[in-house]
Order: sequence, then structure tokens, then C-alpha cells
Amino acid sequence: MSHTVVAELVAAVLKVEVEVGQSVAADDAVVILESMKMEIPVLAEVAGTVTEIVVEDGDVVNDGDPLVVITPA
Repeated sequence: MSHTVVAELVAAVLKVEVEVGQSVAADDAVVILESMKMEIPVLAEVAGTVTEIVVEDGDVVNDGDPLVVITPA
């Protein structure tokens, strides 16, 4: 079963930190969001492999929008 990392606020995607196929550990930054001139790292909640990246640099996301899909290890 996959796990979807979601945005927790309205923000712009400053940088996607991972690639499809990359292994991540819990608490690794997967996306950096920018809101009100602050950089906010979004962390993986589970360890596993990135299977899908839903957003691109420059996208604007809302609270609850999917960012990255991880298949747990």
C-alpha cells in the first residue's frame, strides 16, 4: 500500500528534493515549499521508495494536495 505525502498549507513548490525510484527514510525532506517568504520542508512520514512525484517546481498547492507518493519498504 502506498503512502501519499500531502501539503499542509497553501504554498508554492520551491524545490522537489527527490526523484522517482529514490529510496527515502522517514523524516527525509521530499519537497521544499515556500509561503510568505519562508522555506518549509515537507518530510516523508515513512521509509520507502518514491513511486510518483505529483508536483513540479513552481506549482502552487493547497492544503491537502498530494505532493509525492512513497511505497513503504
